[in-house]
Amino acid sequence: MVATLGLVAAEVVGGLVGRSVALLNDAVHNLSDVPALGISFLAMRWAERPADSDKTYGYHRAGTLAAFTNSVCLVLLALWLAWEAIDRLRSPVTVVESWMIWTSVAALAVNGGITLALVRGRKDLNLRSILIHNFGDALSNIAIIAGAVLIGITGARWIDPVLGLAIGLLVLWSSISILRESAHILLEGRPRELRVEDVARAVLAIEGVQEVHDVHIWSLGGAHTALSLHARVPDMHMDQCERILAAIREVAHREFRVSHTTVQLERLGLPAKSGYVMPAPAAKP
Repeated sequence: MVATLGLVAAEVVGGLVGRSVALLNDAVHNLSDVPALGISFLAMRWAERPADSDKTYGYHRAGTLAAFTNSVCLVLLALWLAWEAIDRLRSPVTVVESWMIWTSVAALAVNGGITLALVRGRKDLNLRSILIHNFGDALSNIAIIAGAVLIGITGARWIDPVLGLAIGLLVLWSSISILRESAHILLEGRPRELRVEDVARAVLAIEGVQEVHDVHIWSLGGAHTALSLHARVPDMHMDQCERILAAIREVAHREFRVSHTTVQLERLGLPAKSGYVMPAPAAKP
């Protein structure tokens, strides 16, 4: 955050002195990293907190909420950057290429370093939103350097606002995927790598389980996945029921990496309203 704030100050000075809308747009873009980094930092700390009487599942979705908030801000920022660039396209101004080049070189060093530091955490949605953000920053810095060289060679003033527009579109593209994925998790969506049918088939393969219905899978955030289902079994002793319950939890954890499983055992005979019955035919002979 300290490095990013220093970079923002340098780009604002460079953009004003060099009269570059691309640099000023990139400064605003980098400024949005500061609250994004702060939110992500707090989210990581909250996610480590244990479950309590209010948050019985824990705080795993704090990072997802942070990613969603960051991506919404990024979408709004991208639209604003694009509008500013289009306005400058209508009235291009002469820029100072040397300020663009050296300021962008310093920015590339900062953004490149932050990106490399976050690569190891790319599987976490929260950290990936910051990683993509800073990687986009680094690419925009490279584009500004190349654009400044082209402006110096050709004298074409329209290159600077075109770069500003490209940066805005890059921010928009990189943020939409994070927005969709975080919204999917917040709306109790099924983890992309799991299929309800596969989970049901694995449970049906357990001895004693004859029907499976009302299967629900959702992400708690991070690597934590929850599963709930209804399994129908013949009349049996409680000890046998406990064995089936343990087997279902073990299969869910081993094959699908589910961290929290809730099972409701019922007698045979599918009810009139059973929700999802997977796979069809659901009953085992």
